[in-house]
Amino acid sequence: MADDDGITTIMVTGGTGLVGMGIKAMVDKQAVPNERWIYLSSKDGDLRDRAATKAIYDKYKPKMVIHLAARVGGLFANMKYRVEFWRENIAINDNVLHCAHEAGVERVISCLSTCIFPDKTTYPIDETMIHNGPPHTSNEGYAYAKRMIDVQNRCYSEQFGRKWTSVVPTNIFGPHDNFSISDGHVLPGMMHKVYKAKQEGGEFTVWGSGTPLRQFIFNEDLGALMIWVMRNYHEVDPIILSVPEDAEMSIKQAAEAVVEGMKFTGPVVYDTSKSDGQHKKTAANTKLANLYPEFQFTPFKEAIARTCEWFETNYETARK
Repeated sequence: MADDDGITTIMVTGGTGLVGMGIKAMVDKQAVPNERWIYLSSKDGDLRDRAATKAIYDKYKPKMVIHLAARVGGLFANMKYRVEFWRENIAINDNVLHCAHEAGVERVISCLSTCIFPDKTTYPIDETMIHNGPPHTSNEGYAYAKRMIDVQNRCYSEQFGRKWTSVVPTNIFGPHDNFSISDGHVLPGMMHKVYKAKQEGGEFTVWGSGTPLRQFIFNEDLGALMIWVMRNYHEVDPIILSVPEDAEMSIKQAAEAVVEGMKFTGPVVYDTSKSDGQHKKTAANTKLANLYPEFQFTPFKEAIARTCEWFETNYETARK
C-alpha cells in the first residue's frame, strides 16, 4: 500500500550499521520505482524514548519497517551491563513495534541473533528451538530482550492481525563492519590484525586453535534476503537467514581466506593460550532453502576479498 502520493516509505532503524548498509547496497542495485527508503541513525532520535520514536513515525509515515537498532556489545560489555542491555533493548523494541502498530505499519521485519538460542541444545539449531531453554548466562539480558520480539510479534498477530516477523542471521561480515581487534567480531578483527601485520612487517596471530566452526553471511547477501523477507515471507514465525550447513568452515579456513584477501605473505601463528569459545553453533537454513531455493550466496572468498579491499581503502574512517 502506497501513500497518497503513490510512494511507499520503508524505514530502516539502525540503518547506518553493517546490516543496514548491506540492505542499502542491494536497494541501490535494484531500485524499485515508487519506493522511498529511510535509513535511520541515532542522530534521528532516541528509540529508547517513546515520544522520540513516535515523532520519527509521524515524520516519515512508513508503510514498512526493517528494525535493526539495538544496544549491542561484546562479551565483557554484556556481562558488565546486563541490566542496561535488558532495559534498553526492551524499550527500543517496545517503542518501535508499538508505534508501528499505532501508525498502521503493514510489515515490520526485526533482526534477532543466534545468541538467543538455548545454551544447551542440539545441532543444527532451527527456528522452532528459540524458547527451548535459557541462553548462555553471559548475555542473558540481551538475549532475552531479543527473544521477546518473537513473543511481541505473536501477540500483535493474535490480538490485532499484524503479520510482522523476525529473522535470525548467522555471523555477518562485510563493508562498514566494526573492525576493532578487541571488540569486533572474528572476521573484521582478523582483517585489522592482518592490516597491521602488513604495515609493520610482523606476523598475523590468530587467537585460539582455529578449530571452531562457524557459518558466515556477507552483509549484502543478508540485505538481499531481508528485502526478500519483507516482500515475500508473510509468516509470523522467525526465519533463519544463513548459508547452508555444508558451508560451515573452521576459523583456520576463515583466517586463510583473510590472508589471501589481504594479500598477506608474512607468517601466520595460532595463539592456543586464547580461548576457542563455543566449538560450533550450526544453524539450519532448511526453511529458507525451501522457500527461496534460487538464491545464490556470494562465494565466501569473493566476499572476503571485497571486504578486505573496502577496509584498506577506507581504513582512516572505518569503525575500529
